[in-house]
Amino acid sequence: MLLGDICTRRCGFCAVPKGRPEPIDWDEPRRVAEAVATLGLKHAVVTSVNRDDDNVGGAKVFAETIREIRELIPDCRIEVLIPDFQGLAEPLKIVLKAQPDVLNHNTETVPRLYRAVRSGARYERTLTLLENAKKFSPGMVTKSGVMVGLGESTEELIEVFRDLGGRGVDILTVGQYLRPSRDHLPIARFYTPEEFRELRSEALRFGFQHVESGPLVRSSYHAHEQAESTSVPRVIS
Repeated sequence: MLLGDICTRRCGFCAVPKGRPEPIDWDEPRRVAEAVATLGLKHAVVTSVNRDDDNVGGAKVFAETIREIRELIPDCRIEVLIPDFQGLAEPLKIVLKAQPDVLNHNTETVPRLYRAVRSGARYERTLTLLENAKKFSPGMVTKSGVMVGLGESTEELIEVFRDLGGRGVDILTVGQYLRPSRDHLPIARFYTPEEFRELRSEALRFGFQHVESGPLVRSSYHAHEQAESTSVPRVIS
């Protein structure tokens, strides 16, 4: 996770501490690349807290991290899980210019629940980001994830799948929401394995190349295999 351990948003599902973050650490990309090299990773998933205080600076750290990893480990596939950058186009372009192999931005939930679940985010902003990723970087593999068990209906989930498929998203993950603490949003219900299989079948109707759906699925769950299934080539520059 890049950009410190303090998030500028207060999402109802997330246990990351909230508040005023420290200044951006511009040496972080080098250290992250060294950690990836030390671990011998073939597929690195890089994410961050939200830095609404400096969206462009946050994007530059993502981009530099991609470059540093690629320089040290050219055959490592790099997936970035980015924030929405408050809908600004410039930060997204900065990240895309560094050519990650997979660009991920999570949708998290259905539009009706956004106010409680994703404080500071907007459903349409998420869709626009995913659409713009394809527009600004044709051929970029895009990915998004959804949690279930927050009180959404199946019909609402299918509408989200339709919206994401309509934006050309390649990879979709669907997993069970688990409450980090009593201070976070309660679990409305647990989905059964059969329900997850049914959600996968529904989602595949909308053109995704790969859908990962199950109780323990998270954004990075089987990320390497997901990329392989979509024939994502390693970007070696």
